[in-house]
Amino acid sequence: MRIRDWQDILTDVVESSATPDDWRAVAGNRQRGVGEDMYLGHPDAGVFHLKTYAKNPFEVKGVGGRVARRIDDDLDPLFPTTDTGRFGVQSPIEDESQAEQTATELEEVIKTHADAPTTPDALFEDVMGALDSPAYGPIEYDQYDRPEQLDELGHTFEEAEELLERDFKDIIGDDGVDRGFQ
Repeated sequence: MRIRDWQDILTDVVESSATPDDWRAVAGNRQRGVGEDMYLGHPDAGVFHLKTYAKNPFEVKGVGGRVARRIDDDLDPLFPTTDTGRFGVQSPIEDESQAEQTATELEEVIKTHADAPTTPDALFEDVMGALDSPAYGPIEYDQYDRPEQLDELGHTFEEAEELLERDFKDIIGDDGVDRGFQ
């Protein structure tokens, strides 16, 4: 496994040719210390593990790596299939013309759903389509703790977890986040 900056991992996800709506994720607090763990998985693109923390409200730092080439039968039950929550990864809008086109498409989606009976899932799918999101789907997320699946994935990829944790601790140490008040 090659450890890289977390944003490089997300760039791989965005640029992959994987079906956008087949992504699934599990995320929550790190087992020890500041920050969060996140596993992004796709049946064909593989499984990616990210460790991040918010250095301040405007800057997120972290590391990540690809831990599996695909989601096999052993990994499949560890990723959500129902919509306990939803996530989406978005590519930045590149220019004013694209921004206007995206806004127009999004406005039409909202108007259509406002005028007809709809479901939250249908609205989400249509919004992600209008935004041309490269990756979205169900997520199991706990902002106060760790979902069980997160621990199970950590045990499954124990060696990768240790390598990522080592590099992540270096980033936290370099930023002085591990020291507290002095």
